[in-house]
Order: sequence, then structure tokens, then C-alpha cells
Amino acid sequence: MNEPSTNKTTLSEIARLFLKLGITGFGGPAAHISMMRHEVVLKKKWMTEEHFLDLVGATNLIPGPNSTEMAIHIGREKGGWKGLLIAGACFIIPAVVITAVIAWFYRLYGALPEVQSFIFGIKPAIIAIIIVNIYPLAVKAGRSAVLVILGVIAAVLSLLGYNEILIVFGAGLISWMIYLFTSGIKGSRFNSIAPVFAANFLLQSAPGNLSLFLTFLKVGSILYGSGYVLFAFLESEFVATGILTQQQLVDAIAVGQFTPGPVFSAVTFIGWQINGIEGALVSTLGIFMPSFLFVAFLNPLVKKMRTSKAFAAILDGVNVASIALIVSVCIMFGRESFVDWRAILIAAVCLAVCFRFKKLNTAWIVLGGSLAGYLLLLL
Repeated sequence: MNEPSTNKTTLSEIARLFLKLGITGFGGPAAHISMMRHEVVLKKKWMTEEHFLDLVGATNLIPGPNSTEMAIHIGREKGGWKGLLIAGACFIIPAVVITAVIAWFYRLYGALPEVQSFIFGIKPAIIAIIIVNIYPLAVKAGRSAVLVILGVIAAVLSLLGYNEILIVFGAGLISWMIYLFTSGIKGSRFNSIAPVFAANFLLQSAPGNLSLFLTFLKVGSILYGSGYVLFAFLESEFVATGILTQQQLVDAIAVGQFTPGPVFSAVTFIGWQINGIEGALVSTLGIFMPSFLFVAFLNPLVKKMRTSKAFAAILDGVNVASIALIVSVCIMFGRESFVDWRAILIAAVCLAVCFRFKKLNTAWIVLGGSLAGYLLLLL
């Protein structure tokens, strides 16, 4: 087990780490969490593998972007309230700035810059990073036969398209019920605390900044799942109402995929198309604000959950389901990425480099994969 460092962590260290991750974090939440583990558990030893895994599970219990919430959790652990704000802001801001520049370019010229050749090699490299970092977490999460079975079932259900939040909460509930059965506890009561949001705001045909903020605040408060679930919300909120075109939504998805940092930064792009820079700012603030509030509430409870046997059983089930979801994302990445021998070669080389040079910054793996993809496509 990795022992956590007892050295005091400064706010500037937290800022530097999450700025770096915000700039180099390509590949979506699974890759971001893998990179955070590499930095926080292996390199800096800020926390144990088990506690990091508990925080991963905690992010799946609340709505919002998982990797952003993971950054906020780590900042709260190492720097208190100031660390919470700094870690979250530093992880989000690089993606928002890059997306804003692209949104400005897009509004002027009506098209995205051509980057497909460089993107080709990024996904295979990301798959290698996820595999190397997720394996130890999977071993830690599946420490009993029951949890391994739960994890396999969760992964299969995810690949079959079942709702992610049902999988996570279902695994936690089953693990808790198994604990009660094996412990011989009868008549126990389980009181779950979950945020309930029933805000329904109507968009006008030409929404102002307040309407934009409230719409994205609502989405950020109730949205579980990946960035793809976000885009389903955006389809109904903006395309179906005629505020955005289908092409603009597709381009927003593309921007969210090929820029580093949170996929949710695509909201910055959408806000800019609707109301310029002010629309981009209020949309970004609305979508990310709930994550800070949820983590501020949940973070102090994570350690208390681990010390309670009943809650620990729930957390074990949630953790193994969370890892299973990441594995299923990795498998889906593979289906999309391994289209020919070039992608397979890039993944194999990146995987070998990751295993051989475990302290190598993952940014170099991503950069190397991107460059290799560009060069191989010239053949």
C-alpha cells in the first residue's frame, strides 16, 4: 500500500498540479482519473490507493463531471476550502480558455480547424494510460469474490447500455444487502441522503444570460453519466427548440473531445455561439458550480463512511462498479480506435512505455501518441 505523504501541501503545489492536468488531460474522465492517480498516489503520495478509490466512488454518487469532482475532492483533502476552489478552477480553466478561443474562431469562420490527423493517435495512447493506472485500482476494488462478480456484472451492463447511475447505486445496494445478510443484522434501516433538484426553467426563443445560467445550473445539478449524456440534454434543450443547429451541437461535441480537460467545457463553446463571451462565461459557471457544492458537502463524509461497516460495504460496491464503468469505457474506446494496424501499434508501444517508465509524465505519452498517429497516417 502507498503511504500518504506527511509533508504539508501548499496551495501553489495544488495549483501547479491541476493546471498541468488541465492542459495535458486528453481522453475524458477515465483518462483524467488515471492521470490523477499517477500524480497523486504514485508520484506525490498525497493519499493511499484505497482512499483515492473511495473518492472515485464518491464522485459517482453525485451528479456532474466525475474527473472535475475528483480534482475538487483532492484539492479539498490537501488544501481545505481554498484547495477545493483552486484545484477545481485550475483543472477547468485551461479547457475553458482553449474552448473559448475555438468558439471565437468558429463564430467568425463557421468551421473548426483541421486536427483529425493529430487526434488519430491520441485515443490509443489514452487506452494505454488507462490500462496501466486502472489495474491496481481494480485489484484493490475487487478484493473479494463477491466484489469481483459485482464488477464483472457492472461492466457487462454498462457495455449493454444500461444507465450508469443505476449500475453504481445498484452495486452499492447489493453490496450493502450482502453485508447485512452475512452479518446477521435484521431490521436495519438505511437512510440515504441524495440531492433532489426539480428546477424546470423555460427557455425563451432568444435566451438571455440568466436563462442560460439557470439552464446549465439545472443540467449540472441533475446530470449523471458521461459527456455523451450531457449532449443528449443539449439536444433537447437547444436543438429541439431551434436555438442551436444540429451541426453546431456536433461541432460542440468534437470540441469537447479534442481539447484537454473536462468534456463539459463544450458548454463554453455552446454559450459563446448563443450569446458571445458573456454567454460562454455564464454557461460555464452554471454547469460547473454544482460540482463544487456537491463535493464540499460529500467530502467530509467519505472517511466517516469508510469507518462504518455498513457504509463501507456500500462504498465497496460503488467503488467496484466505478472501476467497471472505466473498464467499459476503455473497451468502447478500443472499438472506436483500433480501426487498423496503426492504432494497434501505437497502443502497444504506449503500453510498453507506460509499464517500463512508470514515472514518466503521461503528457509525453499523449504527445507521443499524437505525433506517431500523424506520422503513420502519412505512410
